[in-house]
Parts: sequence; C-alpha cells; structure tokens
Amino acid sequence: MLNMQEPTATKPRKVSKPDWLKIKLPSGKEFSEVKQNVEQHKLHTICESGKCPNQTECWGAGTATLMILGDVCTRSCMFCNVATGNPGQVDITEPYRVAESVKLMGLKHVVITSVDRDDLIDGGSKIWAATIRMIRKHCPGVTMETLIPDFKGDTESINRVIEVKPEVVSHNLETVKRLTRQVRVQAKYERSLSVLLQLKEGGIERTKSGLMLGLGETDEEIFEAMDDLRAAKVDILTLGQYLQPTRKHLPVARYVTPQQFSLYKETGLSKGFRYVESGPMVRSSYHAEKHVV
Repeated sequence: MLNMQEPTATKPRKVSKPDWLKIKLPSGKEFSEVKQNVEQHKLHTICESGKCPNQTECWGAGTATLMILGDVCTRSCMFCNVATGNPGQVDITEPYRVAESVKLMGLKHVVITSVDRDDLIDGGSKIWAATIRMIRKHCPGVTMETLIPDFKGDTESINRVIEVKPEVVSHNLETVKRLTRQVRVQAKYERSLSVLLQLKEGGIERTKSGLMLGLGETDEEIFEAMDDLRAAKVDILTLGQYLQPTRKHLPVARYVTPQQFSLYKETGLSKGFRYVESGPMVRSSYHAEKHVV
C-alpha cells in the first residue's frame, strides 16, 4: 500500500540523499568519444546542462541527448539547471552540425531536445523541423525522439513538428497540477496537456510525457496526473526522482524509494500507458530507444 501524503504549504525539511542515488564518475572509451564529438561540433547536451544523473551510463553506451537552439533558456523553471537569460541569435547551421554528429556517432536512435525560445515568433519550431529533416537526409534509418517545449501552445509551431513525423514526440508535464505554478513558473498544466493531445490527434504514433517526484506531491495527485495524461492519449510515461541542482532551486521534499517507483509503474501500466519507465534515476530520455519498438 502506498503512503498517502496530505498537501502542505509549509517549507519541506531538508532530507538526506539515500544510497540508491549515488552516481558513478564518468569513465571509459565510449564516454570520452561522445564527449569529444559533442565538443568538436560545438553541440549542447541536456546531459551536461541539466546535470543528468544518467550521463555516465548513457555516454558510456555511446549515446547522448542533444539540445538545440543554444544552451540559454528564456524561462526560469525552479527545477532546471539550464541557464536563463537572452539566448541571442539562432544558429542556422545547427541542423547540419547535429545531423553530422549523429552520423559520426553511428547512432541508431537519437533524442533531441531544446531550451524554450519564447523570444522567437515561431518558438524555434522552424529549426526543430530543419534539424529533423537534416537527420533524415544524412542519417537514413536513424529513429528519433523529440522532447519539445510547449511553443506557448501555438498550433502552427506544433504542426511543424508533426509534419516531419519523429517516431516519438515528448513534452513533459513535469509535476502535478497543484505544483505547476511553483515548479514551472511560465508554463501551464492545461496547456501542456493540450499540446500532447494535439500531437496525438495530428498523427504522431507515440507521444510521451514525464513527471518528477519528490517535490511535495501526493499519491492521489500523481494518479490524477496519470489520468490527465491518458485523457490526452499519451502512450509513454516516465517517472523519476527530482534532484535539486543548486541551492537556488526548489528543495527536495522527499526521496521516493525504488519500491514506491515500482508501484507507480504498476499503476501507470494498469491505466493504459504502453510503456512506463519508473525509478529514482529515470529521466525523460532514459532507455528512449525501447519506446520506438
């Protein structure tokens, strides 16, 4: 039986990080090759910018989640370690450089994400579409997952991604409805659900979303978010532990045990999700290659 928790407005007490969240230090030939490739082609990765705990595992396996449209975000979400500010001009050569890097890495599956670019009229959707087309051209046979922003709900921008048909399109809900304004600041819970529904109804075969746990949500709120995602016809769900990047970010309210994550996975599958990745170290792109099968 899961431990039901009541919502609270009080500041969470500081909790110690458990042993199951210890991260291995980077090492190995594959890790070095991916790092060299990323640096040589002046690419950005969410692995580095977001301080992903799976960087060692993924880079050690010769894979990485590439981040386009720069490494400065126009939003200031209270969970995210990506820099906030004025991103500057768009690099129109980026789609080609990303495609060349994917080719050199010899990837069979690639995950692309981006910062939010609310400073651009199209939200960066034209670069998104160009990047996907360029990978299709230079890397035939490579499958793609695209982890997109909400484009402020703009239908035309979302349709640009739909038209180039990535195998998986992901947009993260990130947290439960009650905590959205506190955690995501400029984002909107209902808008994210609307984006996901538009993707599915526009013809994307597999849609995906994720939640961070440990921010003060209750089990009932988690299950409600699952139901909302299923109502938006989302196929794939990821559940992972929130980790505080710096002291300026939201504190961890609790560390969810591996056993609880297993129970959440069972609940998600029972609600009809095709895949559920649920565990302390799970992030949006974790085992992403499995989700195209």
